[in-house]
Amino acid sequence: MSNKVLITNEQKTVKVPSGLRILIRRACNAVLEHENFEGPAEISVTFVDNAAIAELNNQYRNKPMPTDVLSFPLGVDGQYDINETNGCKMLGDIVISMERAMEQANLYGHSLQREVAFLTVHSMLHLLGYDHENGGLEAVRMREREEAILIQLGLPRTVSYTE
Repeated sequence: MSNKVLITNEQKTVKVPSGLRILIRRACNAVLEHENFEGPAEISVTFVDNAAIAELNNQYRNKPMPTDVLSFPLGVDGQYDINETNGCKMLGDIVISMERAMEQANLYGHSLQREVAFLTVHSMLHLLGYDHENGGLEAVRMREREEAILIQLGLPRTVSYTE
């Protein structure tokens, strides 16, 4: 049974390029495959603008400013609820600011597609329980995973990503 990636566009600021939804699905599947996830899984991805993501960022993280992506994991310690209608494990929600993704793509000098693929991979790892907030080894491990998955997708990371 295959994974379900539900994609919704709730913004009008940035035109969603053709093929982006396919790329997001590929990115989600690549992460699940790389992590040997016992699927199938269900993920929801929503495109919003800076104003909407700033509101969510304030509500959930007390940071009243736009960010590029927010992850809302539904699993706890590798345990997930099952969606009764399709038998999928519900991983959670990914919210991407298309406005911010476009700004970052321009800043780093690559395509919007590549930026959104990176944000999707990054967020998927959060949904699977990875964290980088504390820095250190955990952050390095997460970076390494992102890099391996992006290479698999044919989107190796450029130097400009190192923060």
